[in-house]
Amino acid sequence: MTSDDRVRREVIIKRLRKIEGQVRGLEKMVDAERDCESIVTQLAAIRSAIESVGQLVLNNYMQICFRKETEPENPTASLARVVGIWNRVRVRDTS
Repeated sequence: MTSDDRVRREVIIKRLRKIEGQVRGLEKMVDAERDCESIVTQLAAIRSAIESVGQLVLNNYMQICFRKETEPENPTASLARVVGIWNRVRVRDTS
């Protein structure tokens, strides 16, 4: 693992922890029966944060994931599967 990988991972982990805090805050809002607009606003912020992390992971996929010793024999097929998985998640999220 290079120092660049470590920095990228630290950024991803930091963002995930922020999302975790947002979700805990949302749970408290629902428990406190806050108004729907505030709850939906927080949900939109969480969705945006998750999409941002997903984009970061996809952007760094080749640099971080393909350098591992367990590098797939066909990196293009692996990347296509990852993008397909992410697109399915996004499609389900918007319906």
